[in-house]
Amino acid sequence: MIRLSPVRLIDENNQQVGVVETPQAQDMAREAGLDLVEIHPDARPPLCKIMDYGKYKYELSKKEQKNRASQKSQEMKEVRLGRSIKVDPHDVQIRIDRARKFLLDGHKVLLVQQFRGREVVHSDLGEDILRDVVDALEDVAKVETPPKRMGRRMSMILGPDKTKIEAFKRRVEKEKRDAEPPEPEAEPKVKTKTETKVETVPETPGTPNDQPAPEVSAPAAD
Repeated sequence: MIRLSPVRLIDENNQQVGVVETPQAQDMAREAGLDLVEIHPDARPPLCKIMDYGKYKYELSKKEQKNRASQKSQEMKEVRLGRSIKVDPHDVQIRIDRARKFLLDGHKVLLVQQFRGREVVHSDLGEDILRDVVDALEDVAKVETPPKRMGRRMSMILGPDKTKIEAFKRRVEKEKRDAEPPEPEAEPKVKTKTETKVETVPETPGTPNDQPAPEVSAPAAD
């Protein structure tokens, strides 16, 4: 319920009506078949709007759900480089690939390097390992927290760089397209000319019946 009067009113078409008495604003809302909703109660005069309150609450809840999903999607993923600075380069590459996947999925990555025994006095070596990892992930990440050492543990935080990630994905897609073999060109169809062969049958000589009868001379009379 809106107890203060007057109020600054926005109508259902999102147009500024101005400062009106609260009963008048309520009458306008009823005429429109909508509700009078107090948007900013701390303002003086309070800001009210004529709207569908049920629809407003629904859209507000959907927006809050989207915001919570967005916050949940970006989590902190921890990648441990090793329990000692004496770590095999192949194992480091495996950690780099794992961190890259997390970054491409939009997560932050906490890189951790641990020290064993007297290695703690050579913390610069651990920092060098972290720097090498950062260089390898430079195309998709940015440093959010530089290396910090706490006891036998040194860590730093990388965050996904959206601009770099988009460029990286475009480059990968281009490389995939370039690697695909070209489609074979269709051979042009050659129209063949159909020749009609007419066989000439030689004329055969006529039969004896067809030949004219030979003239026979009459024998001379005695």
